[in-house]
Amino acid sequence: MTGLRVMPHPTSSGRRIGLAMAGGGPEGAVYELGALRALEDAIEGIDFNHLHIYVGISSGAFVGACLANGVRVDDMAHAITSTTQGNLRNPFRPETFYSPSGRELWHRFSSVPRLLREALRSYVARPDDLTLVESLMRLSQALPVGVFDNEPLRRYFEDLIEERGESNDFRELKTRLRIVVADLDSGEAVVFGRPGHDDVPISHAVQASTALPGLYPPVEIDGRYYVDGVLLKTVHASVALEEGAQLLFCLNPIVPVDTVRAVEAGYMRRGKLVDRGLPTVMSQTFRTLIRSRLGVGMKAYDRLFPDSDVVLLEPKRDDYRMFFTNVFSFADRRATCEHAYRETLIELRNRRGELEPVLERHGLHLRHDVLDDPRQDLWHSLATVRAEERRERRARRSGRNPEIERLDRALSRLEALV
Repeated sequence: MTGLRVMPHPTSSGRRIGLAMAGGGPEGAVYELGALRALEDAIEGIDFNHLHIYVGISSGAFVGACLANGVRVDDMAHAITSTTQGNLRNPFRPETFYSPSGRELWHRFSSVPRLLREALRSYVARPDDLTLVESLMRLSQALPVGVFDNEPLRRYFEDLIEERGESNDFRELKTRLRIVVADLDSGEAVVFGRPGHDDVPISHAVQASTALPGLYPPVEIDGRYYVDGVLLKTVHASVALEEGAQLLFCLNPIVPVDTVRAVEAGYMRRGKLVDRGLPTVMSQTFRTLIRSRLGVGMKAYDRLFPDSDVVLLEPKRDDYRMFFTNVFSFADRRATCEHAYRETLIELRNRRGELEPVLERHGLHLRHDVLDDPRQDLWHSLATVRAEERRERRARRSGRNPEIERLDRALSRLEALV
C-alpha cells in the first residue's frame, strides 16, 4: 500500500523535523493516522507532538492542528476507529465531514425566481442577440457551490480543543502550525499561521482548508473567501522546508488507482471505473491530477532544498482497499486504519537500507524488533499505550515517579534482549 520515496543529502544534520499532510477527506485522515502510528512504533526518537513544524491541507490540516495542540496519534486513532469513549470525550465520526449544507442549498434554491425573471427580461430586451437557451444560462448561478457543510468539523475541533484546555490561537502554540488555503478571488496561496495570517482562529483555518469547491462552500474570513489549498499544491512541503525543516515526512493519501488487478482481487466485476458512475470518474481524475503535480514538486525539492531530506509516504496505485473503502462503515474504518499501519511497517522494513542512514542523520533510528515482528498490529500498539497509561496512573497514586518507572521497564526490556 505505502509507496515511500526518499531524497537524502549527505550533509544534513540536526533535529528540525517537520510533517506535511495532504487531504483526502475522512479516508485520508484514517490513512494518515494509521501511517503515523506505524512511524511512531517503528522509529525510535520521533515524537509527532513535538515537531519543528506542521503543514496541513484539508483533513491533513485537521490532523496537523490536533498534533500541534498535543493530541496524540493513538488517541485520534482510537477516536476514529472506536465507538467507545477513550481519552477523547467524543469519538470522531466521518459523517462530520458530510452534513448537508442546508443554508447554501436554500440560498441557491431561493434565488431561482429572481434569476428566471432576469433571464426572461434579458431575452425580451435583446431577442436578436440572445437565444432563449443563452438567456436561461443565468440560472446556472442557482447551482450550489457546495453541497456539504464543514461547520460541524469546525465545531468538533473547537470542542476538542476546549475539552483539553488547549489553544485555538496559532500564536499560543509551542510549535509552528501552517494551514494552507487558496484565496478564491486571487487564486493565490495563503498560509494561515505565518506572521500576518496568525490572528485567524485555528478552527476557521481548518474549515477553510477543507472547503473543496463542489463539495463545500468557500469560507469567508475577514471579508475574503478561501477554499482548499490542494487546488494549488498537493502537500505544500515547500512551506515546511522554507521554514527550516531538515527532515520532512510527507503523507499523501491521494493517488490514482490502477484497476489492472481489481477484478482478480474481488473489488470490481470488471476493471472499468466508468461503470461506477460520475463520483468514481471524478475521483480518479482528481487523484491523477493531484499525484502528477506532486511528482513534479518532489523532484524540485532536491534541487531547491539540497540540505533537507524528504520522505514521502502514500498508498500504492493497486491499493484497492484505500480507493474503494467505505469510511462511513465502522468496520471499514478499523480495517483501513489497520491496513495503513501494517503496510507502512512493511514499506519501512523493505526500505530500511535506504531509510536508516537518512534517519540517523537526524538522531532517529529504526526499531528492527518492531519491523521484524509479524505479530505487530495497530490494536496491539494501541493496547500497549493504554496499558502504559494505566501503569503511570497507578505509579502516581502510589507516589512513585512515572519517569523512573518507564526507565526501569526500558532497562528490563534491554536486559532481556541482551
